[in-house]
Amino acid sequence: MRICMMEGPADLLPEGATWEGIAERIGELAPDLLVTNEMPFGRWLAASPSYDPLLAAESVRVHEAGLEALAALKVPAIVSSRPVPVGGRLANEAFALQDGRYTGLHHKQYFPEEPGFFEATWFQPAMDGFKVFEAGGIRLGVLLCTELMFNERARRYGRDGAELIVVPRASGASTSRWLTAGAMAALVSGCYVVSSNRAGRTAQGQVFGGMAFAFQPDGEPLARSTDTESIVAIDVDPARSRAQQSRYPCYVRE
Repeated sequence: MRICMMEGPADLLPEGATWEGIAERIGELAPDLLVTNEMPFGRWLAASPSYDPLLAAESVRVHEAGLEALAALKVPAIVSSRPVPVGGRLANEAFALQDGRYTGLHHKQYFPEEPGFFEATWFQPAMDGFKVFEAGGIRLGVLLCTELMFNERARRYGRDGAELIVVPRASGASTSRWLTAGAMAALVSGCYVVSSNRAGRTAQGQVFGGMAFAFQPDGEPLARSTDTESIVAIDVDPARSRAQQSRYPCYVRE
C-alpha cells in the first residue's frame, strides 16, 4: 500500500492557492493513506500561555472546514487530528476519514508546557487512548507528537497487532530527537512509523521544523521530506511488520 506523509505549512488554511497546490500534489501521488501533521489548519493555539476561548472556537471552526477539504481529496483513508471542545478546554482528537466517514481514534494524553508549547493549558483528554484501528487496509495506532517520546506506548501497539504507527506532529526547529524517537518506536514495536510535521514560521514568529519521516519495522530509515519535496509517498508491506514482530527485540518478554 502507498502512504503519503507531508510537511504542513504553518497557519495553513483549507482553501486558497497553498491548499490547492497541496491537494493537487496529493492527487498526483494517489496514496491509499494520507498522514497529515498535528492539527494542520490555522493558528497554533499552544503558543499562548493563557487559554483564550475565542481563539479556541476559531480553531474548532477552521478544522471543521478542514474536514470538508480533506474529504474532497478523495484519498481512501486520512489520519489527522483536530481540536474538539471538552469541559471548558479542548481535546486534541486524532481521527480517520475513510471514504468521507469520520472516526475518532484517540485523544492526546501527554502534553508539554513550555514556551511555544503550552499544551497542558489548552488541552485535556476525554477519551481513552492507544487502541489499534484499521484504516486504509492496515492496522495502525496513533501517537500524537510528544507521545512518540514514550517507547512503552509504541511497544504496546506492536504487541496489540498494529502494523503501522502514525505520528502527526507540530514540533519545533530541532529534528534530531524526533528522528531518534521514530527509529526507536519502530524498533521496539516492529511497526512502520510514519510522521508528518508542521513546517515554517507562524505570523507570530514561532518556527516549526518540518521533516516528515518514515522508518521501516526494523528501525532503519525509509524516507524523509526534503527542501524540494514536502509531500512524500512511500510503499509499505504490512507482512514485513508482522514478520519483524517475531524477531529481536520485539519477541523479548516484558
